[in-house]
Amino acid sequence: MSTLNTQNIETADVIVVGAGMAGSVMAYQLGLAGLKVLVLESGPAIPPNRSEYLERFYTAVLKAPEAPYPPEQTEQAPATQFAPRATIQDLITAGSSDPDKAQKSYLVQKGPQLFASTYERVGGGTMWHWMGTALRLLPNDFRMRTLYNVGVDWPISYDDLQAAYCRAEQEMGVSADVASQAYLGVTFPQGYEYSMHGIPPSLVDQHLGRNVTGTSYQSPERAPDGKPYPAVTLNVRQTPAGRNSQSDNGRRVCAGNTSCTPICPIQAKYDATVTMAKALDTGNVRILYQAVASQVQVDANGVTGIDFIQYQNNGTRQNGTAQGKRYVIAAHAIETPKLLLNSIGPHSPKGVANSSGQVGQALADHPVYLAWGLMPEGKPLFPFRGPLSTSGIEDMRDGPFRSQRAAWRIEIGNEGWNWSVNDPYASVCDFIDGTNEGGANPGHLALSGQALVQQLNSVLTRQFRLGFLVEQVEKDPDNALCRVERSAEFTDGLGLPRPQISYALSDYTKEGFKQARLAATHIITELMGATELTNLNPDPKSGAQTVFEYDGQHYAFYGAGHLMGTYRMGSDRTRSVVDKDQRSWDHPNLFLVGDGVFPTTGTANPTLTITALTFQAADVVASDLLKRTLQVQANQAWQGTGMQVNGQSWQLAVCTGGQWTANPATGMVGAQGNPGLIAKPGYTLPGQNEGALIGRIGDNGEPFLVGQQVQLPRGQQGELQLCINDDLTGRYGAGLSDNLGSLSVEVRFGTV
Repeated sequence: MSTLNTQNIETADVIVVGAGMAGSVMAYQLGLAGLKVLVLESGPAIPPNRSEYLERFYTAVLKAPEAPYPPEQTEQAPATQFAPRATIQDLITAGSSDPDKAQKSYLVQKGPQLFASTYERVGGGTMWHWMGTALRLLPNDFRMRTLYNVGVDWPISYDDLQAAYCRAEQEMGVSADVASQAYLGVTFPQGYEYSMHGIPPSLVDQHLGRNVTGTSYQSPERAPDGKPYPAVTLNVRQTPAGRNSQSDNGRRVCAGNTSCTPICPIQAKYDATVTMAKALDTGNVRILYQAVASQVQVDANGVTGIDFIQYQNNGTRQNGTAQGKRYVIAAHAIETPKLLLNSIGPHSPKGVANSSGQVGQALADHPVYLAWGLMPEGKPLFPFRGPLSTSGIEDMRDGPFRSQRAAWRIEIGNEGWNWSVNDPYASVCDFIDGTNEGGANPGHLALSGQALVQQLNSVLTRQFRLGFLVEQVEKDPDNALCRVERSAEFTDGLGLPRPQISYALSDYTKEGFKQARLAATHIITELMGATELTNLNPDPKSGAQTVFEYDGQHYAFYGAGHLMGTYRMGSDRTRSVVDKDQRSWDHPNLFLVGDGVFPTTGTANPTLTITALTFQAADVVASDLLKRTLQVQANQAWQGTGMQVNGQSWQLAVCTGGQWTANPATGMVGAQGNPGLIAKPGYTLPGQNEGALIGRIGDNGEPFLVGQQVQLPRGQQGELQLCINDDLTGRYGAGLSDNLGSLSVEVRFGTV
């Protein structure tokens, strides 16, 4: 291995670290706005097609989420790899008795439980193997402290994120029906429709729907006053999905491959490479692949550059620094705090953006409780068809019980017991060898030939599983037990400290598991009439494990792949890392985006919320660099603003002050104009208030009302022009000549 000592200086308006979902959206929006963007991606380039990734998956022995992606999953050598990652194989090793497990696992797991989720470091990020679930958070998820006296409140509300959710759903091409998603306070704008109709329910969904929908579930738990919580009516409803139910975006319709995780073979499922391709098409975005951000440089005024190490496959390396006007770190809830904590210097003694001490704190996931059952003979459900999940039971995502324990959503799996016991492989081996590792062969039958085929057809068609995605909440969010720190012992192949993970589920979260087990048994045995084969007594081995004891029982948990927390947003700089705009409290030109800004987890898969929040942050970054404030004179016709509208970006014109008049005899008015005087035919905008602020795009654009604020029309291109709504030609009198005053108008990026 050799290191080149030359220092490569790269410049752009904005430097983005990470080419996953958040980084891709950020780059695309800023590129559309006309800003020059440089993306630093630690992993290899996005391939021209997915054939190589598919071949690697098909031939992998361990069909784990990381199986298709480089480096080879059998290479457990993070000390020599330039961009190692967390893998399922690492997790297996970390929970084993292997004396070298600390050296073999990229995440340095300190326990007492294992952090069970993984991620990728490749162009396109971990979204290569996301499930495709595109749920919104619930309104009450944003105010956990206020409503339930647990966790912390977000500095924004559901309504603040409404427009951004719509933009995110449009960007992904989410398939769903509004009527099925309007529950537990979730609302949509008047007349809103998803990009595509919902994915049809699978055969498993249909069978569960017939047995579950409309039934009432009474939890045995009690409220603090000793009374039972209200019963809940259960419903099997479609899950919003970032996959095509129809082909109108250049990608194919979902063909029902059950390999969404780890890879959709036809890209019917959206992933971040779609948005990154559009970012590159703007001509304003470029990517440096295999470029690992190593340190953030800061002075008293903010970030001055991001050091990186670019490596080649032959082992050569080159040091570099990326310099810009704004910096965005989009490297998720483990790699982002790792970078910040590694960036210790005179102006950042605890690491960059860490004056609050909250960087790396409150690492979270949606730890999953898995339950599975086998229907009686003659009652097949026909799993192993369709995407991994197309429906869920969402009715227990919120309720007064959240003052006492964690909520959860129930994901209905279409893959039989694949996640639960590694079927169909486990059952095939059991019925050949006479074993019962998977649980479906209690008689230890050893079969062959036609008898084997018939038995497998019978068993595999009757399987189903439920996944309870449990909300994770710290007992004391300001002194979290789950955290990311820089390892003092272990480094990667570039000599950078590896992430050290401490992970301990709170009793609040564990109580959620307890209630999930009770609900699962009710659904499987009482509503479905099936035999439950969930492992209700998992073996708690020594050392950090994915098994815990609570209230006299053992529970196994699984990772959802939903990394959250570690640089949360807030309204108090002493208790958070970024503000509501995702701007660092400490460094005004630094933005931290992605799942790490989540103050609480809720129960929704986080990708849609990550995307929505990144749209908002991109608006702020673009406005920082491009917004215009100007005076619009009442006595002048169409006045150019210098702001070019591209027809695709979301932009606003907002009146920030001033008064004017189109008729001195009627007095001065603001941007709304005079409501007592309606513009006549021949005025610039007949039918609207005389004296109102109006706009148009280009010299020949149709005039539109601006008023106090307006979303600039999309689909039109040209310079934004503004003027007063008046008789510009003097048809009815003096025209503009007697007008007085002016308005101050700010043109920026964002949504109303």
